[in-house]
Amino acid sequence: MKRLALALGVVGAGMLLGSCATMSEDQCRAGAWGEVGYADGQAGYPMSRLDAHAEACAKYGVVPEQSVYQSARADGLMQYCTEARGFQVGRQGEAYNGVCTPSQEAQFLPAYHDGQIVHAAIAAVDSARSNVDGLASRLNELDDKISAKQDEMRQPQLTDDERDALRDRIREIRLERESTERDWYRAQAELDDAEAAVRDVRWRFRDIYGTW
Repeated sequence: MKRLALALGVVGAGMLLGSCATMSEDQCRAGAWGEVGYADGQAGYPMSRLDAHAEACAKYGVVPEQSVYQSARADGLMQYCTEARGFQVGRQGEAYNGVCTPSQEAQFLPAYHDGQIVHAAIAAVDSARSNVDGLASRLNELDDKISAKQDEMRQPQLTDDERDALRDRIREIRLERESTERDWYRAQAELDDAEAAVRDVRWRFRDIYGTW
């Protein structure tokens, strides 16, 4: 599953590259391929990023200086392929494009996978909190519906059949509310567990990566 997620991330990044120009006309004409390469290396872009730049600049008649770009990108990758950056990239849920050398990956990948653990834990909290908030909102809606039906019951012109129908409807809404409330308690328990998991990983990685 991890390999699949990483593959999907790389594909997604490729789709984004293909969907918009990576450089403006001014950037293309500036010809600062060393700066561009270094920045791309720092960002962890694969060498195929240069192809996207070439496509963006072709319309202006500008051809990238590959050797300059490649050398500067390698320098930028020295800043990217570190333990600290690996943890940051994983924690932010970003894809790793396999740009580090085997020796660099020895420190980058373990930290990257640790960051992914953190990212997943935080995402679980966000999902659980969203579920709790959604159920709480539904409870408020049901309370409003019950109040509205009770107000209708006070109308003096109602027939007995209409009152019976309103009573049945109030009963239905209350049953739904009871079910929703049970779901809310379960969701709150899941949120508590998710928050505990985040505290655990904070403690687990605190001495390695500092606070985050």
